Amino acid sequence: MAEAGRTKRWTRRAAMVGGGAAVLGGAAVLASRKSDHGGAHDRYFLALSAALRRAGIAHPLLVVDQARLDQNIAAARATLKPSGLPLRIVVKSLPATGLIDHIAAGMATNRFMVFNGAMIEIMAPRTDADLLLGKPLPELEFAAVIDKAGAEAASRIQWLIDTPTRLRQYADLAAARGVKLRANMEIDVGLHRGGFADGKALAEAVDLARTFPHVSVSGLMGYDAHVTKMDDPDEAYAASQTLYRTAIGVLREKLGVDPATLTLNGAGSPTYARHAQGSAANEVSVGSAFVKPVDFDTPWLTRHRPASFIATPVIKAKRMELPGNEWLTGPLTFMDPNAARAFFIYGGHWLATPVSPPGLQFSDLYGRSSNQEMLTGSTHVALKPDDYVFFRPNQSEALFLQFGDIALFDGNAITGSWPVFPASA
Repeated sequence: MAEAGRTKRWTRRAAMVGGGAAVLGGAAVLASRKSDHGGAHDRYFLALSAALRRAGIAHPLLVVDQARLDQNIAAARATLKPSGLPLRIVVKSLPATGLIDHIAAGMATNRFMVFNGAMIEIMAPRTDADLLLGKPLPELEFAAVIDKAGAEAASRIQWLIDTPTRLRQYADLAAARGVKLRANMEIDVGLHRGGFADGKALAEAVDLARTFPHVSVSGLMGYDAHVTKMDDPDEAYAASQTLYRTAIGVLREKLGVDPATLTLNGAGSPTYARHAQGSAANEVSVGSAFVKPVDFDTPWLTRHRPASFIATPVIKAKRMELPGNEWLTGPLTFMDPNAARAFFIYGGHWLATPVSPPGLQFSDLYGRSSNQEMLTGSTHVALKPDDYVFFRPNQSEALFLQFGDIALFDGNAITGSWPVFPASA
């Protein structure tokens, strides 16, 4: 009897422990269950959807909101006005002539930063344009570009020099083609992407440049995109400015000129507002901030608004089912209600983030596709075929070249388009 009593007590204890574990396990499962983020288009995207439908557009395309673009231009003007810093437009981030011209007029600038032969071919015929390379070109491309552009245009461009070897290559090629080489020296202000790392290295390069009678040093370029990603951005910015001032001192000593007469380029969209509060540079480069992709949602760009979107139609809308593992669909959608429905869109696999309707997400289990990308959403996402899905580009640059002409939206209608540059790297 005593043995039987002990057995019952152990059985009850085991049941209590097992039941407790089940409760705790169930609580853990419920705690790890995701919230439902699904919803419908807001008024803005409903208006954009209606505008696209009226325009008869039913394929993936890039849309620029003209009103928001103008607001971003005004924000850049207001940010820079106290400092008086001129702005150089980063062409790679805004690769459409109409877009560039609109911003140039709004910012009253003729300064442009170009990055490859294709951009130079488009921009070099502008005889009043001040062109600065944003990256050094390989020797063969440099030769091909100056052959195509001609000696006069090539002599107006500021070519970026990052090493003594490249300086010698460019100097020899320029001499053979009768080009006066304007050499802008790339300096490393903390990004460590290349360029002259300290005053000594820069001084040696300037001395080398002065041995070539057809070469002149036109200034400096120091890109500081790393600053906003550092643990202490203020400290990182101060350090970058110290390096920049050292480089300016080298040019002052070696060239015997007022640095204000040189092109001292700095910043970029992530840091231009910081430069406006005090900078060793005498101009700033800005591109993406005018259209504000996702990667530029930073505290220093709060004056700017997203002004570019990808729109694409839904082709198929259905209940989510996992191929080959259909039995997992129920548990998956229980744990993540945002995986309950599947929406197959026209195109996809862009460097972009879905933004409307809310709650759409990519499926790691299903994978990516550039033909009919699948997005999932909850039952609160009421998309049907021919409805539109909207993305924000993560970056502009090459992505802007993937859709053909840019569609212009004025808040009510699609009012026109801007042709983009030919695709190039």
